[in-house]
Amino acid sequence: PWGGPCSPRRGGAGCPPAGQVRAAFLRFFQERHGHRRLPSAPVRPRGDPRLLFVNAGMNQFKPIFLGTVHPRSELAQHRRVVNSQKCVRAGGKHNDLEDVGRDTYHHTFFEMLGNWSFGDYFKEEACSMAWELLTEVYEIPRDRLYVTYFGGDSTLGLSADEECRDVWLRLGVPASHVLPFPLKDNFWEMGDTGPCGPCTEIHYDHVGGGRNAAALVNQGSPDVVEIWNLVFMQYNREVEGNLLPLPQHHVDTGMGLERLVTVLQNKRSSYDTDLFTPILDAIHKGCRVPRYQGLVGSADVGHVNMAYRVVADHVRTLCVCITDGIYPGFSGAELVLRRILRRAVRFCSEVLQAPPGLLASLVPTVVEVLGDAYPELTKNADQITDIINENEATFLSSLERGRRIIERTVQQMEPSTNFPAEVAWSLYGNLGFPLDLIDLMLEEKGISLDSAAFNELALEDAKRKAGGPQAVQPENANTHLDVHSLAQLHSSNVPATDDSPKYAYTLGQHGQYEFSPCRATVLMLYRDQSLQKEIGAGQRCGVILDKTNFYAEQGGQDCDQGYMIRLGQQDVLFPVESVHLCGGYVIHEVTAVETLRVGDQVQLFVDEAQRLACMTNHTAAHLLNFALRHILGDSTEQRGSHVTAERLRFDFDTKGPVTVEQLQQVEQVVQDMIQRNEVVHVAEVPLTLARKVPGLRAVDEGYPDPVRIVSLGVPVESVLTRDSGAAMQTSVELCCGTHLLQTGSMEDLAIINERQLVKGISRVIAVTGRQAKQAREVGQCLAMEVDSVSLRMKQGSTSIPEMQNLSKEVGQLTKVVADTAMPQWQRKELQTILRALQRTANTAVKKLELQQAEKKAQSLLTKHCNQPVIIDTVPADSLSILMKVVNQLCDKSPGTSVLLLSPQASGEVLCACQVSKNCLPAFSAADWAVAVCTQMEGKAGGSHIVAKGSGNAKGMQGALTTALEFAHSKL
Repeated sequence: PWGGPCSPRRGGAGCPPAGQVRAAFLRFFQERHGHRRLPSAPVRPRGDPRLLFVNAGMNQFKPIFLGTVHPRSELAQHRRVVNSQKCVRAGGKHNDLEDVGRDTYHHTFFEMLGNWSFGDYFKEEACSMAWELLTEVYEIPRDRLYVTYFGGDSTLGLSADEECRDVWLRLGVPASHVLPFPLKDNFWEMGDTGPCGPCTEIHYDHVGGGRNAAALVNQGSPDVVEIWNLVFMQYNREVEGNLLPLPQHHVDTGMGLERLVTVLQNKRSSYDTDLFTPILDAIHKGCRVPRYQGLVGSADVGHVNMAYRVVADHVRTLCVCITDGIYPGFSGAELVLRRILRRAVRFCSEVLQAPPGLLASLVPTVVEVLGDAYPELTKNADQITDIINENEATFLSSLERGRRIIERTVQQMEPSTNFPAEVAWSLYGNLGFPLDLIDLMLEEKGISLDSAAFNELALEDAKRKAGGPQAVQPENANTHLDVHSLAQLHSSNVPATDDSPKYAYTLGQHGQYEFSPCRATVLMLYRDQSLQKEIGAGQRCGVILDKTNFYAEQGGQDCDQGYMIRLGQQDVLFPVESVHLCGGYVIHEVTAVETLRVGDQVQLFVDEAQRLACMTNHTAAHLLNFALRHILGDSTEQRGSHVTAERLRFDFDTKGPVTVEQLQQVEQVVQDMIQRNEVVHVAEVPLTLARKVPGLRAVDEGYPDPVRIVSLGVPVESVLTRDSGAAMQTSVELCCGTHLLQTGSMEDLAIINERQLVKGISRVIAVTGRQAKQAREVGQCLAMEVDSVSLRMKQGSTSIPEMQNLSKEVGQLTKVVADTAMPQWQRKELQTILRALQRTANTAVKKLELQQAEKKAQSLLTKHCNQPVIIDTVPADSLSILMKVVNQLCDKSPGTSVLLLSPQASGEVLCACQVSKNCLPAFSAADWAVAVCTQMEGKAGGSHIVAKGSGNAKGMQGALTTALEFAHSKL
């Protein structure tokens, strides 16, 4: 039963609310057609590292389509399913972020209504249900609907989907409204390989009035839009590119709720529906600009309407993502969400002229609109508000500074020139400006960014990050003080840099780290191996300060990055690209945006996200060091380490390979210490005293005196007590690095790689926090896929193609397991299972091929009883089987020479032959095969006894004659 009195035929104030439209869809399939209603999956993908966000309703059902679902899992029991899936398209392949706001229909978050059949109903029922829902339940006029179907593709050997066309015609759709379209429009594929098939789309004509709008379908017209796509998965695209029929047919349909509601509420834009109007009204109440009018392009003066759309869309995305565990951050989906938030904040502040807090104030309205469908939003409303407010406050201070930087740079630019890439890179890298936001701010001023130069800077940065500590930059003449410069600094009484402020950070009341800024004075500048008092704009140089809060690369920890500003000149950023320690002086590698002089007063800002990630991974390295010694024995010694923001590397000596069980135990020791949220104690003590601590971990390098001791869970004073065994029970190390204040902030640690470098020395790579959690999720999903293959292998099959496909699947899984970031202990376990499965599959294929070959050989032997030469054609699925038939014949009749041809469906002919040893050396199998395959315009090769090849079916009859003549000429 449809509760809404409104349809596109009538319009008016009584149009059905979006909630009712969604509910009617779910109820229709659940109650009328026996579908199981499932909740939406979270928008954070589980176990699919290729996806940033769930971007389609079918994502959670991929294992069913791919055939990798575990037969005993709940997912495998589904036959008919319906749901409304939360989807985000921003970043990655499907990216609508750039378009949102510019028009009246793009969104980053949307809802996908879908119904699925897994090996149950197919085209007839799917089309019939869709037509019934649209025309009888939603009462959409039939004359406004057009359906498309796949028109075929001769290059793939696919005929038109006439079955689908005929279904629509039987349902009463006029022939003039049933339209064929080619591959790009009406053939859906999951990826380069895997399940695929023709689809049929239902399009709606907004204008109507009895006209025929067939010519506007799929032409990009805003008047005629697609509302529903029904995909019929009936093929599988193999690695080689060919299409094979699927053993089970599936149906996957998707209809965007926003588009459907636009139609049913008689609107032309989804922003005019009740999914958005409450949010747009709330925005108007909180800002200082006129109401939303739906304007676009040049008619939208000052981009006010664009700003309304951006903010309304983005706040929905923020609410859904934060609820599902994706928070604004610095990589992957988190980075995309950070850009979405900052784009929304910028439009609130600069275009809508709203005070801080507008974005978070919209959360209750979003919850009111979407909360009934997705109750998790209601539960997390306070957390969403807090996260948005915190991130907005951070960005607004950066935004104001960035705006001034752009204004100032533009004023200094020559007319008709591009905006300098160095300044844009500084905004992007140091203030966290999304690139599209920079472009937008420049576009408003009629200026373009020098994109080529910007991309070059990005490439340089990526290379530097990828290279690690060995990636010494060619500009090291600016950061590594030579002996003469060091002597000159000493003679000039330039004091060593006080870098103690790098340890000045605390934990805020909400558990966030707060880093204190640092004011300093420029004492000396260094360029091209010479000390200088002044450096001109655009030059790269080393800056020596009296003090700094930047961490210089040492002790295996990456250096900090960030920027400095001159006091009183907030709108000029000097990016700090690297930091090095030399002779007690900390040298900051800086590109001078303006002239820099000795005596300048500066303020330093560390890239907090990068620093915190390094701190996390450095503390993790200490935990790992302790855990390895605890599990592998006291003789385990550190041989080197390297800590970056992305991961940590740890080298250690070991008596033998680390086992799966030991890796699991090491991870467990670390996780126990994380769970206990141990305090990280740090103190400076005399080096001689520190050296006496039993169990102290130190590497073979020179330490300063006094030296810093880092102790986890035990105060340093206790560690130093005479006869204390504390350092034997926890991690106690000499270390100059920066660390977490408590271990709980690490959240998790996963060892994702372990290997022996040389005999006796192993290396582990580990990740922490969300990266570790994601590695575990991926590992669990791959374990389920391996379990599924294993179960199907045990069930066995008498079909050679089925066993070959299983073997191929095992091979593909083996590669994925080897290449994917996942816990190393789990990788080793799965690799052991996969090696056994590969052997089982190969043995099964060989056994089935031998059985098939034996039958064919026996049949041929009966046909050509005791003949000295057998030449014939025989059906065979592969060259391997054909060769086995030849071998069997020759084994059963040792004096016989055999040549067999096997025509294939592709037009190829396979050839295999074997010559009796009695006929050597006059008769050569290789020469025989070459003569036959040449006749078929093909190639062959082999030995005197056995050979094989292939050719074209057109020459097969001539090849058989050639085979006989060749044999007679040699015998």
